Amino acid sequence: MPETKQKKPIIQLVDVYKEYRAGTISTLALKRVNFQIHREQVIAIMGPSGSGKTTLLNMIGLLDRPTKGKIFFDGLDVLRLDDKTLANLRNTKLGFVFQTFNLVNRLSVFENVELPLIPRGIPRGVRAKMVLDAIIKVGGDESWLSKKPNQLSGGQQQRVAIARAIVGKPVVLLADEPTGNLDRASAKVVVKTFLNLNKAGHTVVVVTHDPEVANCMDKIYVIRDGEIIDEYSSNKAESLINKV
Repeated sequence: MPETKQKKPIIQLVDVYKEYRAGTISTLALKRVNFQIHREQVIAIMGPSGSGKTTLLNMIGLLDRPTKGKIFFDGLDVLRLDDKTLANLRNTKLGFVFQTFNLVNRLSVFENVELPLIPRGIPRGVRAKMVLDAIIKVGGDESWLSKKPNQLSGGQQQRVAIARAIVGKPVVLLADEPTGNLDRASAKVVVKTFLNLNKAGHTVVVVTHDPEVANCMDKIYVIRDGEIIDEYSSNKAESLINKV
């Protein structure tokens, strides 16, 4: 029987280095990074503070360019793309979730989730349906839409932030320490939300320093001093979502 052809990764980093300079001082934030993400994977990038996790996520999210190496997105050589094309890729193919939620408190939940859709010229009626669908996908309901973010709990605010990230139907969802500001119960709900979104077809990448969160994902990459030093499959039997 012929071998099954392996699917190409949606995102691939090849021998990536990232150096930051401040005057005569240089800091090597990433070195020798080779990394692949395939469609519908749910993975964690884990490491201590200052290990290069966020820098790596910025590379994966096309927010920064490497000092050396190659980045491919769905077969495209990212370094050959102009800023306008890169911005369009980020806006349509990638969704971002942050530790601090980054919600606008003077806007309603509806308006916060709607924000990424407005530049696309989508009619308001269609936007309204997309916003409600996104809120329901993260475990919210219609009553959330008229509230301001500061009227919700921290866990609910993070789920609103996730709804904003997925409302435009991105291919890849990237989350930087998404449970870092949450209590254990709220963190558990947020992790379950990511896993449910993955089951619905989203590719999910979570950066975390928390081994319990990382162990909920299918695969874990460990980064230290800017270099990926290990990768392994998680043991979900011991994961946060299965603990009381």
